[in-house]
Amino acid sequence: MMTSSPTDKPAIRVAPNNPVFDLPVIVAIEEGLFAQAGLDVSFSATYADREKDHAERPIMSRLKEDLFDSGCADSYNVCEWASIDRLERGKRGGNIAALRASVAAQAIVTFDETLQVPRDLVDVPIVVQELTGSHYTTIQMLESAIGADHIKLVHGGLPQARWAGLKNGTYRAITVMEPFISLALKEGAHIVASSFYRGGEVIAPDLTEDQRRRYYEAENKAVDLINADFYKYAHHVAAHAKGALEPNELLRAFVRYKHVDIYDQTLFGRAYDWMKARGFSEGQSQHASLVVN
Repeated sequence: MMTSSPTDKPAIRVAPNNPVFDLPVIVAIEEGLFAQAGLDVSFSATYADREKDHAERPIMSRLKEDLFDSGCADSYNVCEWASIDRLERGKRGGNIAALRASVAAQAIVTFDETLQVPRDLVDVPIVVQELTGSHYTTIQMLESAIGADHIKLVHGGLPQARWAGLKNGTYRAITVMEPFISLALKEGAHIVASSFYRGGEVIAPDLTEDQRRRYYEAENKAVDLINADFYKYAHHVAAHAKGALEPNELLRAFVRYKHVDIYDQTLFGRAYDWMKARGFSEGQSQHASLVVN
């Protein structure tokens, strides 16, 4: 639940996602842009907390969702489809306020030379993280190429665990985002398919319209800084690879940043219908309870 900080600025706590998606928030905090907007914004947990938490929890009990449900976080970002799923599953009311500022790719990568194009992935196990961007985008990348009946997904863990399994030969193909796409290419893997997508900004219902406006104005200024000098901030994303990738080795091709967009009702409806058609939603939530216009 939102509180006032000692500086009398509204305190907004953000539950961490992967750094590639959180970068505009990280930069806005680092450069004092939220403070300039009259907001006290900070993360409600560390990335180390997030990784440790993932290793110890079942698939559908993740730190960021639990922080939000318990009132310890006021906002988090997640893939568009998962934002709908988490609010349906969650215990606390919330809204999808916007499409996040990161436009990132998920890519199916492999070392297997027999896998070159999506049609080669018929009945090939592909390791994803269940009900996250890697899961949903893999289905979207392959449905038209090989048909739903021939998509074989294996539900793995965090992207670094998927990458480790690919590199040691446990997995034949995985879906990951940055910095693990750049790392995979550096290590000699190749891309079979990739797809760009946005994510949803989930917010607490007590975040006011004015606070939301100031938050996104600050985040948009951070986007401008990132786009002006990406490699000034790339170390935040590369750090996820734990020293295996230098910041200047992070490719620009698989992530870009743009100003936040309000989540249009039509876009929401298309995503919601896609999920219901594939059994990812029971269709129990009303659109108005999920979207802030």
